[in-house]
Amino acid sequence: MRVLLSNLAIVTVLTAPAVALAAQTTTGTVKAFSPAAQTLTLSDGSSYMLPKGFKDPGIKAGEKVTIAYDMVGKKHEAKTVKLLQ
Repeated sequence: MRVLLSNLAIVTVLTAPAVALAAQTTTGTVKAFSPAAQTLTLSDGSSYMLPKGFKDPGIKAGEKVTIAYDMVGKKHEAKTVKLLQ
């Protein structure tokens, strides 16, 4: 029993950082998009900082998007933004 628990503890410790680094995703409607400020705001009020070198796929207010992001402090940093059809 001890061997099983110690093995479980080792696996948990080794996999926890990988889970914490995984990007989160959200889907929503664009309220505002500012290429100059590199920000995207959804209709629910959440705001995302876009990555450097972000290529605008034609984002406009009212369009639905899926955003993969990471939390850095209290800020959402977008990794990818995809338009939904």
